[in-house]
Amino acid sequence: MNRIDRLFGILTLLQSKKYITAEKIAERFNMSIRTVYRDVKALCEQGIPVSFEQHKGYYLVQGYFLPPVSFNMEEANALLLVESLVNGFADNSIRAHYSAALTKVKAVLKTGQKEKLETLNQHIKLQIPERMSFNFGYLSLIQHAIAEKHLIEIDYKNNKGEASKREVEPIGLIFYAFSWHLIAWCHYRNEYRDFNLIRIVCLKNLGIPFRKTEHMPLSDYMHLLPVNY
Repeated sequence: MNRIDRLFGILTLLQSKKYITAEKIAERFNMSIRTVYRDVKALCEQGIPVSFEQHKGYYLVQGYFLPPVSFNMEEANALLLVESLVNGFADNSIRAHYSAALTKVKAVLKTGQKEKLETLNQHIKLQIPERMSFNFGYLSLIQHAIAEKHLIEIDYKNNKGEASKREVEPIGLIFYAFSWHLIAWCHYRNEYRDFNLIRIVCLKNLGIPFRKTEHMPLSDYMHLLPVNY
């Protein structure tokens, strides 16, 4: 990668994150920390407002935005392949959002790239078992509640067919045992619970902040899963 491409890559990375450390930038572009310092200085000399906060890392000053980006063919192909995975493993809400995002990506491609992408699309297929047809629309709502730390209310039917209404604080989503699972602090049980999304009858974001101040990391909960896949 030449320096111009690397500088643009660093700028794109800064745009995509609130903070990023010099170590992460160095790892991403396979270069030394000293080179990161030089590249960031070069960006600043070009009038790009890169700032630094101790113990957090570099960030772009609020209000600065990159112009619309362009994609090379390999990047566009990768996004097309991910579309097949999204259609197979996500739910209706994520499929709709990803389709809208991919449409925006296609809009900035050159005509020749669009034609190649459409041709390639005919040669990528994903065969998914019928039991993995996720026809609910909860993933996007849950993602929003996790990000905003909002309580959600669910009507849930367990594997015995018993129905209950729960107020929960979502800490994450895990895909295992061929299904999506919501991991959340349940105020009804007063403990962390695992809710299989296919058993959720109704879900809504209450817009109410979490009542519990601290939650265990999702990675810690994963160690408690009954299976390792």
